[in-house]
Amino acid sequence: MITFKKQKVTAEDFYKLIFGGEKIEISEEVISRVKSSFDFLQGFSKDKIIYGINTGLGPMAQYRIDEADQIELQYNLIRSHSAGAGDPIPGIYVKSLMIARLITFLQGNSGIHPDIIHLLKEMINREIYPVIYEHGGVGASGDLVQLSHLGLALIGEGEVTHQGETRPTKEVFDEYSLQPLKMYIREGLGIINGTSAMSGIGVVNLIQARNILHWSVIISCLINEIVESYDDHFSFELNQVKLHEGQRTVSKWMRDILSDSQLIRRRSEHLYNNHIGPGVLNDKVQEYYSVRCIPQILGPVLDTLDHAESVVMNEVNSVDDNPIIDQDNENVFHGGNFHGDYVAIEMDKLKIAISKLSMLAERQLNFLLNSKLNGRLQPFVNLGKLGLNFGMQGIQFTATSTVAENQTLSFPAYIHSISCNNDNQDIVSMGTTAALIARKVIENAYEVVAIELIAVLQAVDYLEIEKKLSAFNRSFFKEVRDIIPKFIGDHVMSDEIRRVKEHLLSTRKKLS
Repeated sequence: MITFKKQKVTAEDFYKLIFGGEKIEISEEVISRVKSSFDFLQGFSKDKIIYGINTGLGPMAQYRIDEADQIELQYNLIRSHSAGAGDPIPGIYVKSLMIARLITFLQGNSGIHPDIIHLLKEMINREIYPVIYEHGGVGASGDLVQLSHLGLALIGEGEVTHQGETRPTKEVFDEYSLQPLKMYIREGLGIINGTSAMSGIGVVNLIQARNILHWSVIISCLINEIVESYDDHFSFELNQVKLHEGQRTVSKWMRDILSDSQLIRRRSEHLYNNHIGPGVLNDKVQEYYSVRCIPQILGPVLDTLDHAESVVMNEVNSVDDNPIIDQDNENVFHGGNFHGDYVAIEMDKLKIAISKLSMLAERQLNFLLNSKLNGRLQPFVNLGKLGLNFGMQGIQFTATSTVAENQTLSFPAYIHSISCNNDNQDIVSMGTTAALIARKVIENAYEVVAIELIAVLQAVDYLEIEKKLSAFNRSFFKEVRDIIPKFIGDHVMSDEIRRVKEHLLSTRKKLS
């Protein structure tokens, strides 16, 4: 059980809630503040013009809404903006955006009735997820369309997914004796007017991206063992003179993983202290960049991840509503906290970083498959009969084409602002689009790394070096070999890719 109190919620909290099966509890202190905010707004708004309570929305804000119609306005807002299209967003991302919206409400600056937080908590804990579609958000006046579909479920309408089935919301609510949300003052606007879709999706992206970064470091270490690389390119001394924390951290991870390897060579023993005569050297003096420059390539990915996590978690723990209800100073402030630029630009940076990670994986794969480059494996890491069997030849096409898709998807959404809403929203963030495309890039990267890992396993078996691997990599090798056995003859590879990809996605590797 994770109790939401006044302190910030972390990405680790999200991981435990989304993947670890933890449930949410909310402290009475927080609930009391939400109730106080609602009570203040109810009294404060009676004789004042306040956007979204007694005015129309967006470019129609100049229309005064009669008191008798103000509750209907909130329902109309949700129903009219439930206009999503495209594929439904998968459940783990919907759960994350629901948690993000709940956290915003718990700040006590939205003026919403506490009924919302109780119902949201119940839906999250019971894994009742609104059907929310990918297309519809421009990420400026909040994630209006996506969050409207959340609102639609909260009022007992539309559809939800529960236990793997899509069903009418009312049917599921009746099953659990849940009462649909009643509108009091500005609950409709409070639900939809924020960045919780992009930031909720963004948090899952960050969790999955950090995991694949760790996998990439581990697999890169295995490749260093396969080629019996020298140890100085990941040494403390070399990486400490470069003043980037990501590079220093990645090199430390490599040193930790490879500390007891019987395959990694010391340059001093082989090239410095031995007499080597003139002529052509049998061994390469330096490895190819895809083997030698791991800290310099994955270090920036780690730094990008760390910064993105800081920004996105700040957004999640912020009040991304409009207007802001300031009960402490007894005022209501209108502005643009719903604008999603912070998340949008970080999601674009993240997808560029993970696209580069997938490019590294593809180049490492190519190195293993090209016997003229690695000088120690058969073409395509073929353990069968050359000419008759094809080894990894077919599977490489999938990796290459998937990386090409990532490169195409990496163009930033952040700069694709298009004016809309009668030009009321004349510059927008496209934050949800950025987050959803980043999700696709990350998913693609898992596919490429899974293919690379299959080649690495085959290479270890071909060279018969399992017993010489570091203890860490020996354990990892056995773990994955239980999923996909060594193969010699040709067979359909799609199922192997899927199984390894699912293992990488579902297994959390933490390096420290």
